[in-house]
Amino acid sequence: MYVVGDVHGHLDKLIAALHEAGLVTRDGHWAGGRNRLWFLGDFVDRGPDGIGVIELVMRLGEEATTDGGQVHSLLGNHEVLLLGMHLFGDTPVPSDYGFRSFARSWHLNGGQLADQTRLTDRHVRWLTDRPVVAVVGEDLLLHSDTTAYLNWGETVEEVNEAVSGVLHGRDLTAWWDCWHRMTTRYAFRGATGADAADQLLTRFGGSRIVHGHSIIADQLGIQPAEVDGPHSYAEGKALAVDGGLFDGGPCLVVEL
Repeated sequence: MYVVGDVHGHLDKLIAALHEAGLVTRDGHWAGGRNRLWFLGDFVDRGPDGIGVIELVMRLGEEATTDGGQVHSLLGNHEVLLLGMHLFGDTPVPSDYGFRSFARSWHLNGGQLADQTRLTDRHVRWLTDRPVVAVVGEDLLLHSDTTAYLNWGETVEEVNEAVSGVLHGRDLTAWWDCWHRMTTRYAFRGATGADAADQLLTRFGGSRIVHGHSIIADQLGIQPAEVDGPHSYAEGKALAVDGGLFDGGPCLVVEL
């Protein structure tokens, strides 16, 4: 099985990395046979072609199924932001901490106008149907390195159902809470990191968390261009796979 972290609109680099791994042709069609490929979210924002990335992943899912393979994806916090901007725009979020809106956060976090103008109902339906947690073999797949997922349920199914309920509704406060929870990070770092990882693994299953969201370079104190592979930490209970593509790092296609 292969996993890919945060792509952030860099379609050409994604296709090149998938081709190098033997999973797609040079022009981006499935060539991975019966392999399984999981994307961990954050297709959009900060880069030139987030919608192109979404369309690629959607198409690869269909092509892989025909060949006996599988392509799946989780929802990232930037997809929640994209959809929140699409639905609510600059509508103020109820708050005691000053003005907040999806439009403001979208702008501050690298929102791209082209992604909004090219977003269709088909894209919206597909995105809102994505899970946020999955257990595949011994790996617990998440987008964000946070324990906030624990607030949504006791099982993987409960968490995904709870988030799906938010995304298929129009409760602005619930949407904002979903976005806010998924932006938190670094739960598995430091002296208590392994214990935090254990909380999720005990509840949801698996023996290792695989996540994107937090750039490996930031965790290691190096430049993104120096990243050459995933980062195992928290006593081997967490594996970070976000190479920092939007900041000059590699597009990591990690074989688990």
